[in-house]
Amino acid sequence: MSFWPHNCRMKFLAAALASLALAASALPAAAQDQPQTQLPRVTLSAGMHQIDAQIAQTFEQRMTGLMFRKDMPQHEGMLFVFDQPTVQCFWMKNTLLPLTAAFLADDGTVVNLADMKPQALDSHCSAKPVRYVLEMNQGWFAKKGIKPGMKLTGPPFKG
Repeated sequence: MSFWPHNCRMKFLAAALASLALAASALPAAAQDQPQTQLPRVTLSAGMHQIDAQIAQTFEQRMTGLMFRKDMPQHEGMLFVFDQPTVQCFWMKNTLLPLTAAFLADDGTVVNLADMKPQALDSHCSAKPVRYVLEMNQGWFAKKGIKPGMKLTGPPFKG
């Protein structure tokens, strides 16, 4: 329970909201309504299939993800890298492409797959804690016969 007088709480809240608004306005315009283009890349393999994946490893990169993209080549995707394994949940706010998320264990094993509809706000979560999530155009994994239990290989994965 707070013991601040009501007017002090209101001034504090007003100052906090002003600070948040200022911080949001300081974000680059590209982060607000443009796709990310300057991310590092890594080559992954799913059997004989090569994937050219952009790496989203910072909080800001992961938050923006594939938002605002109008298209993406079939062999490309985005690998989201987290500091430690936890249950990861994704949604499609401001994402224009239908995607499939592969939730991946530390060794690259596909834990589960989730098809996601453009601009939908429902959550798609990993079946268990994971450190990696790979988003590809929807249907890519199915067309290549990649299912839970199969393993992707590449520099990020151990084992």
